[in-house]
Amino acid sequence: MLDREGPVPIYKQVADLIREQIERGELKAGDPVPSEAKLEKDYEIARTTARRVARELREQGMAYTIQGEGTFVGQPGAPHTLSRFPRYQQIAEEIAGRIRQGDFPPNRAIPGEKAMMRQYGVAKVTARQAVDYLRKQGWVFTVPYRGTYVTTKDKWPENEGQ
Repeated sequence: MLDREGPVPIYKQVADLIREQIERGELKAGDPVPSEAKLEKDYEIARTTARRVARELREQGMAYTIQGEGTFVGQPGAPHTLSRFPRYQQIAEEIAGRIRQGDFPPNRAIPGEKAMMRQYGVAKVTARQAVDYLRKQGWVFTVPYRGTYVTTKDKWPENEGQ
């Protein structure tokens, strides 16, 4: 589908494919544009190439980006179809739920950035925001160069563990 040997840069080819989806009505105003991680996986492209796809769509006036939430079809300021919570917060809430259930016990590591990026199909900055959100709430603590670990139950928000 992509001409990797031709004169048209890959990011332009992928942007054209997404533009065609928009023109056919497969992606409507307010719908999220596929994430960088999804583009990277689906088209076997580098993350920087995927980032250029979103930039190209913005420059063509086909999409806009909201930091921490994603890139959406349409013009800036238009309503979008994602929930009212940013993606990093949704991820953090899911991980907090798994901590509550015991999937991640106290003093054990939660998934790292790369694992989160793969699992949730998000950029590194979104994974970092999720961890930062968990840290600020008291669910986790980070040990430099080692990882991020679940705090003891007495430190969980509102003493949920008691």
